[in-house]
Amino acid sequence: MAPLTLTELCGLIGEALEESLAPSYWVKAEISSLSERGGHMYLELVDAPSSRGRGSAKMRATCWAGNKEMLLAYFESETGQVLQPGMSVLVEVEIQWHAVYGLSLSIIGIDPSYTIGDIARRRQQTIAQLKVDGLLDAQQLLPLPTLIRRIAVISSPQAAGYEDFKHQLDASPYHFETTLFAATMQGETAEKSILAALDETVRANEQMANGFDCVVIIRGGGATTDLSCFDNYTLCAVCAQFELPVISGIGHTRDISILDLVAHESLKTPTAVAEWLIHRLDEQAARIENLFLRLAGTAEKQILIRRHRIELLEQRLTACNPERIYRMGYSLLTRNGKIVRSIADIQPGDIVTSHLSDGSIDLTPIHG
Repeated sequence: MAPLTLTELCGLIGEALEESLAPSYWVKAEISSLSERGGHMYLELVDAPSSRGRGSAKMRATCWAGNKEMLLAYFESETGQVLQPGMSVLVEVEIQWHAVYGLSLSIIGIDPSYTIGDIARRRQQTIAQLKVDGLLDAQQLLPLPTLIRRIAVISSPQAAGYEDFKHQLDASPYHFETTLFAATMQGETAEKSILAALDETVRANEQMANGFDCVVIIRGGGATTDLSCFDNYTLCAVCAQFELPVISGIGHTRDISILDLVAHESLKTPTAVAEWLIHRLDEQAARIENLFLRLAGTAEKQILIRRHRIELLEQRLTACNPERIYRMGYSLLTRNGKIVRSIADIQPGDIVTSHLSDGSIDLTPIHG
């Protein structure tokens, strides 16, 4: 056989592929990396976790600009998430061969249900692992302070949800002390960013004379398109073992994240978290008011009882007052300033004084 040029060999490979392969295939894979340039999306696909083994496959794939927006919008509307590295996907691909760039895949379709199923599977695995590790209910062992006023807040500073949270607290009749620990709340860096904010919270809490009462993790201010970080085992395990009660307000209503499950308290939105904090102080204020009324009522009852006792004593004293006895016709006899209690106390010749209500008179006793 005569030698071929490299171009001729590439042409033969292209013809062979075109003759032997179907127009497209559905492929299960995991996104290893993802980037966008010039309106196109470039991915590196690797074998899905269930298919991995020695010599696992890896291929480049491209979602061209003409298909990208439609496919991404469809995927996001069905899953509530955006495509990102680490995600398992089922994609329809065309196999492309290029003499310069080699073999690659062109993505022309995607099945969101496969990803939804994979997300659900991983979610159940994470929940099961947290149960095995004894972490799913660990936060419930921490007592909530009676008065929650000093609050560590983990949120994006620019998030509308954070502003709503602050506005709600500021409009309340109570004084809350909030300290923001800024974090990225969605995307590839969210997990590391939130973990770093939790570490900062611990360091700040150790340096405070009076530490934080709780840590609030809130997210809001836009469409909920990426909640995967809140299902991450590492983040959820750290929150479950956190030294402070964790209150979550992730800002979504469609699903409950695993972070919501491990948190001490879980509310739907940042505003709902603020309302919950205010309501707790309302309850404590009502209890204090009730105790004050009970104390005031008890004190008034004690005063009335003692006043009644005093009146009884006054009546007894009045009944025993010598002046009252004198007015009734009785008199008091004294001899040399001493009360005469018996006739034997008087000797012949003694002068006895009789005390009456309007004066006294000296008497000379007659002995029989």
